[in-house]
Amino acid sequence: MSSTRRIASVAGVLFLVTEVAAIGGLALYRPVLHDAGYVVGSGADTRVFLGALCEFVLALAVTGTGAALYPVLRRQNEGAAVAYVCGRLLEAAVILIGIISVLSVVTLRRQAEGAAGIDEASLVTAGQALVAFHDWTFLFGPNFVLGANTLVLAGLMYTSRLVPRFIAVLGLVGGTMICASATAVLFGTYEQVSVAGTLAALPVFAWEVTLAVRLLGKGFDEGSGDSVA
Repeated sequence: MSSTRRIASVAGVLFLVTEVAAIGGLALYRPVLHDAGYVVGSGADTRVFLGALCEFVLALAVTGTGAALYPVLRRQNEGAAVAYVCGRLLEAAVILIGIISVLSVVTLRRQAEGAAGIDEASLVTAGQALVAFHDWTFLFGPNFVLGANTLVLAGLMYTSRLVPRFIAVLGLVGGTMICASATAVLFGTYEQVSVAGTLAALPVFAWEVTLAVRLLGKGFDEGSGDSVA
């Protein structure tokens, strides 16, 4: 197996890991994100910890895609390749900040559990503030930054023909739609976790899965760009 083929396989696996980890994290976080009284309730801490673990894996996989693809992308456009790596690092950093905010809610709940004279109203307010902080990181990391990263990578794939152009076009559409959706959420048009938000995220999801399958199945198109030593 050539070096370029190995890179394609690793990147393909990492893209699939990002999808599974992202979906798993969001599902497991549901109790803490949607229960305003979580911090003063019985809690579902184990589930939240598993969600945090999924998100940590997500951050590692996001960083890994940038590192894995860099040797190939830099042959096409070194500046854009560096931008993609930096963008993925930024995306991972924002995800990690969101993890910390959610775990802080669990810490508050555990410290308050069984304690006498606790001001529950203040605890609920603090918990809601931490959840709101997570929601903003979710908007700017896996939405705005993800959209920008998708546009950079899809643009490079389109101009270099490293993959069939219909895949690159799907990425361009997905990146544009997720950025537009994030802007709509920012200005209160609709909620981030909503039917509209989900529909807007489907193209970028389809892009990453389609790209992953292509990279795992056939790798990069032969003769497209320089080979990696």
